[in-house]
Amino acid sequence: MKFEGKQKVEPGIPLASLPDIVFLLLIFFMVSSVFKEFSGLPVTLPNARKIEKLQGKRDVAYMWVNKGGQISVDDRIVPVSSVSGMMLAKARDPQHPLKLVSMKIDQNTEMGVVNDVQEQLRESDAPGALNVNYSAKPVF
Repeated sequence: MKFEGKQKVEPGIPLASLPDIVFLLLIFFMVSSVFKEFSGLPVTLPNARKIEKLQGKRDVAYMWVNKGGQISVDDRIVPVSSVSGMMLAKARDPQHPLKLVSMKIDQNTEMGVVNDVQEQLRESDAPGALNVNYSAKPVF
């Protein structure tokens, strides 16, 4: 009589629940992650008693002007003379055309710099460049 030896069982990792675990991890990281917002230049916003929140953040060009007169448009420092060209290029973007310009201006900025920026927005002839929102921090 011939006896057969025990069959060797290879140890393995059960893969049946792997898709569930991967899916749960994906949802966890999607919910807990924070997407980078525009940082811009360091500015001290003026105070306001009544503020309105933007309807949406889509199709908005963010512009910062610090007290030194530096201008940042969507995290890129630009000279005043190129603001109109940038706004015109943003308005011509077929996927996300410019609808609003949100300006964050330091409270100690000279009005001449702000006036130059506003003139550049007028010169651009972009449809959304004249829809300007001035940001402020609320005072209660």
